[in-house]
Amino acid sequence: MKLPNKHKILTAFLATALLANACGDNQSIGDSTDSSSNDSVGPSITSTNQVTLTLLAYDSFTPSPNIFDDFTTQTGITVEVILGGDAGELVTKAGLTSGNPEADVLWGVDNTLLSRALSKNIFTSFATKNLADLDESARNLVPNNEATPVDTGDVCINYDVNWFKQRNLAPPLTLRALTSSNYANLLVVPSPVSSSPGLAFMLATIAEFGQDGWGDYWKSLKQNGALIVGDWTTAYYTEFSGSSGKGDRPIVVSYGSSPPAEMIFANPRPATAPTAVAALTCFRQVEFAGILRGTKHEREAQLLIDYLTDIKFQEDLPLTLFVYPANKKAKLPEDFVKYSLRPESPLQLDPDLISRNLLIWLDEFTDIVLR
Repeated sequence: MKLPNKHKILTAFLATALLANACGDNQSIGDSTDSSSNDSVGPSITSTNQVTLTLLAYDSFTPSPNIFDDFTTQTGITVEVILGGDAGELVTKAGLTSGNPEADVLWGVDNTLLSRALSKNIFTSFATKNLADLDESARNLVPNNEATPVDTGDVCINYDVNWFKQRNLAPPLTLRALTSSNYANLLVVPSPVSSSPGLAFMLATIAEFGQDGWGDYWKSLKQNGALIVGDWTTAYYTEFSGSSGKGDRPIVVSYGSSPPAEMIFANPRPATAPTAVAALTCFRQVEFAGILRGTKHEREAQLLIDYLTDIKFQEDLPLTLFVYPANKKAKLPEDFVKYSLRPESPLQLDPDLISRNLLIWLDEFTDIVLR
């Protein structure tokens, strides 16, 4: 895939910022109550106007069908889910309508995009009644409660177990190993320009090799035949040999929770997971949901945030979105625990550092790939 040149990247981001500032001046006044209230979701909080909340989420947001029925029964509030592309697209769209949003709640901004979202002032702060039960390290990323952590996960190198076993070749277990000639032309990576897991992988290489060394690392990956594609779906289901797509590349950037998905959706189920994760390559992702500034249904949106972080919804996440619930009281399914990998020391970068340098890093990546 031919990626856009650096001038196009800079122009697109600058144009988005200018438009966001222009749109942000037109804030509408909602009919909400005090956002600091933390009343529990319950029958006493019902809508006489039969309010419908719009939840904007990324395309792969696939919770269980009818998951919001209990919320509607308890509150009288209906939830309409609208899918709007990947996480980067969501932030861009929300920035353009900041203060006059097209939805009420946004799901899916992650820590790679958090500072960008906060700089566009797209959220209204709210402290959910479940705040104390949420992952502390995730909460620390939003000390003013501009958004609420809803799940965590890890972007990692995945590999096709049987491919390596059949060739009596050890799989790559570190980022550095991927530059070895043993793995020439075996890796497929979704582009960080257009893919959230691709961006997380690029940030993992920056965390591992530093701001002075990650560019040389990518040059080595390119020389070793790494294939860059537009999105995770293409990388995983078309090019990767370990998925149902049966491509010809046995190493892919995916998630630490991809192996349980391969097991659970397989028919018949194999005796062991066909894919595995290289734990030392993982980058921690935290996803957030937030109330969009300017919503006319702020109080109802607060109730939805409470529901999204409560036990019922949180326990639905592992086997639908294949992520870890942010609520520490949520129980994990046995199959998810058995086959997923949770690295003890994932690679991480400060969101503010990402925000200050993201355009520079994307420019450098594009120069390396297109040179």
